[in-house]
Amino acid sequence: MDDDVAAKAAAARELLAERDGVLVAFSGGVDSSVVAALARDALGDDAVACTAKSETLPAEELDDATRVADDIGIDHAIVEFSELDDPDFVANGDDRCYHCRTMRLGEMLETARELGVGTVCDGTNADDPGAGHRPGLQAVEELDVHSPLLAHDVSKAEVREIAARYDLSVADKPSMACLSSRIPTGLEVTEDR
Repeated sequence: MDDDVAAKAAAARELLAERDGVLVAFSGGVDSSVVAALARDALGDDAVACTAKSETLPAEELDDATRVADDIGIDHAIVEFSELDDPDFVANGDDRCYHCRTMRLGEMLETARELGVGTVCDGTNADDPGAGHRPGLQAVEELDVHSPLLAHDVSKAEVREIAARYDLSVADKPSMACLSSRIPTGLEVTEDR
């Protein structure tokens, strides 16, 4: 791993180590997997990965997340909720991701409280804010979710380097949008669709 990337990973890990505990919003993709691996390194059993199970998460992605959490050696919690309970999400406007992320992270924050964990982290990386219309990032900011990759200017390519260093099976996994992103904006989101 490049020295600069190693220094960024070390800085992110050190910042996580200062927390009393961390819950990682964990999809099982490369970004959240790297944050989970850093958190596990920094905090041991005081780090937990948490995956939100809903209609927009394919079953095989949940299976992958469970497998990757096991590979990392981090405790893995699964919370269930339905985006379809939120009429603003169902309406499928151009802010659908904001409503989804608000609900998803709300579940993470509640789980963290139940576990006595003070910090919720996500896998937002340094490339995400410039990647076009990303209303979900507003929810991350509003809910005060910590983004260690973004905080240490870790790009997507660097995330993959760190993942390879940790020998994570998802190091080369392509990014995956949720199932609702396949429904044209303005067309109501339903379970069938």
